[in-house]
Amino acid sequence: MDITLALGGGGARGAAHLGVLRVLEREGFRIRAVAGTSIGSIVAAMYAQLGSAEEVQRAVAAIDQSRLFSWPLADGPGLLGIRGVQEMIRQQFGDLTFGELGLPCAAVAVDLNSSREIILQEGRVFDAIMGSIAIPGLIPPRQYNEYTLIDGGTLDPVPVRAARAFAPDLPVVAVSLMYPLDTPKTPLTMSLPMAVPFAEQINQLNITRAFNIFVDAVDISQHQMTELRLRIDHPEVLIHPDVADVLFLDRVDIERLAQRGEQATQASLPQLRKAVSWQARAWRRLRQAVSSGD
Repeated sequence: MDITLALGGGGARGAAHLGVLRVLEREGFRIRAVAGTSIGSIVAAMYAQLGSAEEVQRAVAAIDQSRLFSWPLADGPGLLGIRGVQEMIRQQFGDLTFGELGLPCAAVAVDLNSSREIILQEGRVFDAIMGSIAIPGLIPPRQYNEYTLIDGGTLDPVPVRAARAFAPDLPVVAVSLMYPLDTPKTPLTMSLPMAVPFAEQINQLNITRAFNIFVDAVDISQHQMTELRLRIDHPEVLIHPDVADVLFLDRVDIERLAQRGEQATQASLPQLRKAVSWQARAWRRLRQAVSSGD
């Protein structure tokens, strides 16, 4: 039962992807290619590198979440210091290139110079991920060849098109960590993972209240873009873990969020099995033949 996988962005919510991977493996689905945006690009590259959900979860569980972000500004034009994030990604991937990964993999980013989506599947994995996670205003852009890269969620929060390009004859299973627009949302309040007394001082500043408004605005925009792109790109299966209560910078219980990913994937098993049925395969081939005839 072969599929391709598109992993969406969502900050700390990304731990839910681990549960999705676990169920897919357990139920016998073979992931033949994977694409990711933002946090999804990290999980996608880890899976392509390590080859199993168990190994990915072990690597994620070893991350010290309290050291990922820092304050004040120190790493470029962004509100968060990201040396901890950089070090984590560098330790995981080093100078590994996409060609050295065990599966076809892509990270999606947006180029500030051309205002277009960039699908990165060549060169160093580290550079591509740093571009894909560069949330505008929060994390500094990443220079990559001729591109100035920012978070792929700006234009493509769930990279269905990138995943489909690897194998157009296979169903795309998309995982969205953005809550549906009709879901009451939890306000995104800044909560930096740092020493409590200093964090409390920071939270009293006007700049922090402005930060919260900015993050809320970005979140609204990404939810709208997610809905639009999913309607246009139309994945064969959409998995939607219930993670609306998890905030961007939360320090999370990884296993608890992974279980939410598991629950959503278990609920999607009928659609997953239908997507890999011989009838669905025949329909995709017919659709491709008609499309190529045009």
